[in-house]
Amino acid sequence: MCQAILDVRNRDRPQPASPDAALQRLLEGNQRFVDEACQNPQRSRSRFQETASAQYPFASILGCGDSRVPAEIVFDQGLGDLFVIRVAGNVASQTVIGSLEFAASVLGTQLIVVVGHSQCGAVAAAVKGEPLPGRIGCFVEDIKLAVARVKDKAGDLKENAVIANIQYQAQKLAESSTILADLIQVGKLKIVGGQYDLQTGKFTIVT
Repeated sequence: MCQAILDVRNRDRPQPASPDAALQRLLEGNQRFVDEACQNPQRSRSRFQETASAQYPFASILGCGDSRVPAEIVFDQGLGDLFVIRVAGNVASQTVIGSLEFAASVLGTQLIVVVGHSQCGAVAAAVKGEPLPGRIGCFVEDIKLAVARVKDKAGDLKENAVIANIQYQAQKLAESSTILADLIQVGKLKIVGGQYDLQTGKFTIVT
């Protein structure tokens, strides 16, 4: 299975960055964002034309749907650089996992970053634990297992739960997909998690 995936990834495509190089590129972009020194790369008309026929994103992002955390902006990246999935609570649902499998096995991304953030409303709802209308409760239920891990931990429960949820969702990605697990095993993929601070704009690795 893994070799077949690698054969597809390596056919007629640019050599992707290594997982560590991809992570460093993201961290450097976030530092530019924090320093108000964004380069706003890869947003020209020529880039439109270059990416119209194919895409080769160097990293995948599983982020929260919160409007204050747009990945391309906070990491100072451009068109075609990131394969981004955003859902409330940065939850690794089955459809999310499938999308990330596609990004890793077909598009060739070698890095998946789970991006949670401070003051996450979805995590706060999971901590509160009250019934919710409609389908809002679906993704909240996926966060409650993470909350349970830190319910007896010292400190602020909501803050601890945000970090625990990032770690839990990253672990779930690695353990729930044989495709991703195989790529990790051969050093072709890394999964990390981190927290974005809404007040400072700083992204910090937590896994």
